[in-house]
Amino acid sequence: EEQKRLLENRPDQPQNPKVLRIAIIGAPNAGKSTLSNQLLGRKVFPVSKKVHTTRCKAQGVITHEDTQLIILDTPGLTNPLKARRHNLDETMLTDPWDSMKHADLVLVLVDVSDHWTRNSLSKEVLKCLSQFPHIPSVLVLNKVDILKKKFLLLEIVADLTEGIVNGKKLKVKSAFKQDSSSSAKSPLQITQASPPESKVPGGQEKDQAQEGSGLDKSSDVGGAGTGEARGPKHCGHEDLKDMKGWPHFQEIFMLAALRGEEVDTLKRYLLMQAKPGPWEFHSDVLTNQSPQEICDNIIREKVLEYLPLEVPYGVTQVTDIWEEGECGELLIVQSLLVPRESHKRMLIGRGGKVISRIAREAGQDLMNAFLCDVRLKLKVEVKG
Repeated sequence: EEQKRLLENRPDQPQNPKVLRIAIIGAPNAGKSTLSNQLLGRKVFPVSKKVHTTRCKAQGVITHEDTQLIILDTPGLTNPLKARRHNLDETMLTDPWDSMKHADLVLVLVDVSDHWTRNSLSKEVLKCLSQFPHIPSVLVLNKVDILKKKFLLLEIVADLTEGIVNGKKLKVKSAFKQDSSSSAKSPLQITQASPPESKVPGGQEKDQAQEGSGLDKSSDVGGAGTGEARGPKHCGHEDLKDMKGWPHFQEIFMLAALRGEEVDTLKRYLLMQAKPGPWEFHSDVLTNQSPQEICDNIIREKVLEYLPLEVPYGVTQVTDIWEEGECGELLIVQSLLVPRESHKRMLIGRGGKVISRIAREAGQDLMNAFLCDVRLKLKVEVKG
């Protein structure tokens, strides 16, 4: 009831409100929801090692002093063939594009631990960026803590940016000394190639980042990066064929979203990019999802985690009971409907171990999300 009231009421406005709508796009499983949760400071989006955990576009809201950041956590960009294989809704294909239409800034998230995909942006991501070239974009390299050979980051950056950041050519030089096995924090620690008029949060951090990055800004490219910079042109399908990266990123960030490393640096940057404009949500709102949607997402996350291969994508969730007790505790009973008897046996597990673990872990996440006691009961049935 409280969440409904906050979403329906007009937001409280400070005297000079600022707002920024941020679309986070990337390949499935790049870590978009993990990053969104870290920026919000609480888990409201489902996270799993399996692809397509996020099934619809949901919004997270960060309110800091006079500024509101609205994070559009979108499904991973995919194609119709993969959508059919994973039994995905049509909206999984359209939601990321809809989010882009409403964004003031786009974060492109790349998983650098995946050596198959880290040196080029997927065709879906490039298509998305080329459709909305007027929206400023920022490259975010995730999971840098997993990358053992840190010098590879220079190569990855050169590929993903086509050697150009903020209209400046990047000149690669070795700045790593013997530190190739250092932690996630070393190379490109903060950002590269800041626009002349913007300041990087934290004072001296920009110089330190530039020093440790191994990337130099060189000459301007076609007048970009200056006051009269012309925006990137719309790219056709033919142009995209030969592109591995996007030469119009304004900044580069490197972080480890799961561990929270450098997430605050990105958050400070986003707060600084906000423009004057009315808030869309009350300052107490953390997400536009209903409690039931959060509950469904968290349970589905666990089902995805503990069932093999394609099995979890066929599970349907039905909430039978949702009751608030006298002391504020929440009783939730949910039925998980599966298409086959064999799937039911898998989901229950030997001696009920799998379903018990899912209920226990989902219940704990729900307590952390709702900040109250939660009693969660799960039943498994074959679809009638």
